[in-house]
Amino acid sequence: MMAYRLDQIAQGIGAVLEGDGELLVEGMAPLEDAGPRQLAYAQSADLRDEVVGCAAAGVIVGRDFPLLDDHNLLRVADAKAGFVRAMEMFVPDRAQPGIHPSAVIAADVEIGEGVGIGPCAVIEAGARIGSGSQIRAGAYIGAGVWVGSACDIGVNAVLLDGIRLGDCCILHPGVVIGADGYGFHWMDDHHHKIPQLGGVVIEDDVEIGANSCIDRATLGETRIGRGSKFDNLVQVGHNNRIGQHVLLVSQVGIAGSSELGNGVVAGGQVGIADHLKIGDGVQIGAQGGVIGDLAAGGKVWGTPARPIARVLREQAAAGRLPEVLKVIRRQERELQALRDRMAALETRDSP
Repeated sequence: MMAYRLDQIAQGIGAVLEGDGELLVEGMAPLEDAGPRQLAYAQSADLRDEVVGCAAAGVIVGRDFPLLDDHNLLRVADAKAGFVRAMEMFVPDRAQPGIHPSAVIAADVEIGEGVGIGPCAVIEAGARIGSGSQIRAGAYIGAGVWVGSACDIGVNAVLLDGIRLGDCCILHPGVVIGADGYGFHWMDDHHHKIPQLGGVVIEDDVEIGANSCIDRATLGETRIGRGSKFDNLVQVGHNNRIGQHVLLVSQVGIAGSSELGNGVVAGGQVGIADHLKIGDGVQIGAQGGVIGDLAAGGKVWGTPARPIARVLREQAAAGRLPEVLKVIRRQERELQALRDRMAALETRDSP
């Protein structure tokens, strides 16, 4: 079990400690659940009463948090960021340098220093594994694949032939990189497969969630930009170009040959059609359906995706429809009554 004194944690996260630096901390917990051997954090000064009532060994707070004489406080500029840094101190080191006897590795594979290769992993001819990378149990590294330094390739992840993976990337269990793109052409009486001859390039510091799939290009490359983070069950089609620091939440699907700019955020179950351009910084609400290009900085939602303010107005109007229908039906009855009266008058006045 990892354990640190409060003064060690304060030093590690750049905090000013107010209280007993010798107190030992063995883990992290939410403010309401933290015990006397755990560290918590308070996002804002509004949580003063919660901090007073908590039993944590210490609480990470912002610089504007009130003074509390009977609690150990670690003051930082950003309480959430400080808490994340403290959490990193408690992450167990999962690096396991060395090659398991059951791994199958081609004779010409280049393996850097400190690499760990787990049970039943397979690495094909011409592959390169950068220093400090971990290839977990059952992972498959295809022919000619390059894996950068300090990467973590999860259990049963698959990198098919010719893939290029940058440094400090994390692929969670079940990820598949480089399967064929979904390409067919109708020939005579059948859907004829289009060969997928391109590759996939994933830049540095990319994280891809469990069971996500990134298809190889038909020709050229599918590219994922530096610092992008994908949730579980994300599908990226062939020839997509994903910018830097893009966030794709669970079950996002992107059809082929679309381009996402830097900093794009797509909520859960967003669908993006093929051959589109999504500008830098666009935010797409959950379950949005994008069927046209989106200009930089836009915030859209709905299917088809359109500006959020417009969608909210439409929803507000839709919520009033039952009352509007009642008014329309009443007016229809009144109009029919007038027609009936007019008809009766015309009949009475006719010779």
